[in-house]
Amino acid sequence: MAVNWPGLVSIGVFYMIVLGTGIWASRKSKREEKKCTGKRSEVTMVGGRNLNIWVSIFTMTATWVGGGYILGNAEVVYDPTKGLVWATGPIAFAINMIIGALFFVTPIRSKNYVTLMDPFQEKYGNTVAAVLFIPALIGDILWIACILGALGGTVSVVMDISSPLAVSISASVAILYTLMGGLYSVAYTDVIQLILMLLGLWLCVPFILTSPTSANITVAAVTKLYQEPWLGTLELEQSGRWIDDVLLITFGGICYQAFYQRVLSTATDTQAKITCYVGAVLCPFLGIPSLIIGAAAASTNWNQTTYGSPSPFEQGKSGMILPIALQHLCPFFVSLVGMGALAASVMSSVDSALLSAASQLSRNIFKNIIYKQASEKTIILVVKVSVFLCGLMGAGLAMTTRSIHLFWIVSADVLYSMMTPQVTCIFYFSKWANKYGALSGLVLAVLLRALVGEPMIGLPDLLPLPWDKIQDDGHRYRLFPFRTAIMLITIGTILLGSQLAVCLCEKRGKRDAKADPNLHAMVPLRMDTETHQMPVVALQKQTTIRPRPSHRSVSGEESICVSYYLLLKTFHSLQIL
Repeated sequence: MAVNWPGLVSIGVFYMIVLGTGIWASRKSKREEKKCTGKRSEVTMVGGRNLNIWVSIFTMTATWVGGGYILGNAEVVYDPTKGLVWATGPIAFAINMIIGALFFVTPIRSKNYVTLMDPFQEKYGNTVAAVLFIPALIGDILWIACILGALGGTVSVVMDISSPLAVSISASVAILYTLMGGLYSVAYTDVIQLILMLLGLWLCVPFILTSPTSANITVAAVTKLYQEPWLGTLELEQSGRWIDDVLLITFGGICYQAFYQRVLSTATDTQAKITCYVGAVLCPFLGIPSLIIGAAAASTNWNQTTYGSPSPFEQGKSGMILPIALQHLCPFFVSLVGMGALAASVMSSVDSALLSAASQLSRNIFKNIIYKQASEKTIILVVKVSVFLCGLMGAGLAMTTRSIHLFWIVSADVLYSMMTPQVTCIFYFSKWANKYGALSGLVLAVLLRALVGEPMIGLPDLLPLPWDKIQDDGHRYRLFPFRTAIMLITIGTILLGSQLAVCLCEKRGKRDAKADPNLHAMVPLRMDTETHQMPVVALQKQTTIRPRPSHRSVSGEESICVSYYLLLKTFHSLQIL
């Protein structure tokens, strides 16, 4: 196929703008490192905790309004089996921001944490926190794959090159400027990317709506023209699944380190909350262009366009419907601006996900577990190596599927089922949770999620659930809100498992006390000259006291007395010998 040189130039210009911004931000980051009295690594991870509030708002919004969000919304609306009613992203993201501001900003900022895994290491220790980090890392890698897939698909459509090559080019640019300046590069490029997306996509909307090959989208919303109405349908029996999808994105989002990275980068709690509230307004607004374009694509007779027949849906390209629509439903020069802005803006989340995973790997795994004496220079080097490795893994996964919505949902699914219960318990049920409960909850969540299965990624659906429907391909269509059920069961398991561990420890203490009553009978003794001169037998008689209730554990003071008693007994035995 011939390379689309105008499209290549358009993408190149926008990529150079983003890359230039990243280079400028990296220099600013170095200046901040010199002024910062804290650790250099914190400048890289949380911007020295003094990020401008306007920059913070832009980077928070751009992080959520990325490739999965923009292309995923258009894909769902265009897909004749789903429709607008299943485009839950705009609603869920707004609720997610509000919940984050109300319930999670203050706890995470209260002790000057740097990453989401810090409170887990403080509460459960390094080993358990490392185990809990595994699903968090998987979620970040899948999110990176989602965004790189969106980037690669967009560039592939625009330049008529193979998708793997497009993914590689896009990943290289994103990794390069993320390596340069840490959070400053990510934040300031997010500002540019969000502006480009806002202007570029809204510029294309009027041209797409007036395309001669597209029917009136208001008519196509409820009438079957070239495919099923794009408004979609929501049957009563599907309400559980719909609610599950909304809660999945809403509460799965509070487990991303990228969210807390922005919350922790502001100077005060008030600024952090304002960032979230403004983001809750901007996220749905910035999703409107992709929803409109998806509706216009569903109202188009593709046989009359330059794309031809069969339609993108019939070719399995629903995930790339937004760049396809820009290319074939807009005038040439307008489409160049739109696609260039889209490619640059889609990158606004991949850098955040890369830095998120790299921060936790370098601080919580390398610094706190592997090499505790690591210098700040070494930690920053590990951050850069981690950015590169996570980018490679995400790019590899992005080449395996064309569905952007798939990675978006699976990433949130992993975090919702496995990490939302852990985050909730560590912040709000910390008094009743311990490491044994946390591990038992994680194991059960993984087991249940594996048994429920996920046909989209080849995981067999073994566990039958209420209201299941068997499809023609033999897979189960789940109507039961199983993700929310697993999340709630996991919270219960963490709390019950923690209390069970406490009970078992108490029972063990009772058995020890029964075997040796002196463990609970010992009390602090007055240490005078006469006591030291008394024989041990006489000492025992004098200190014979009614045993204390066995449900008490041995206090530190009693343990000292026990040790003292055993020491005296040993000396007495030696005198006899």
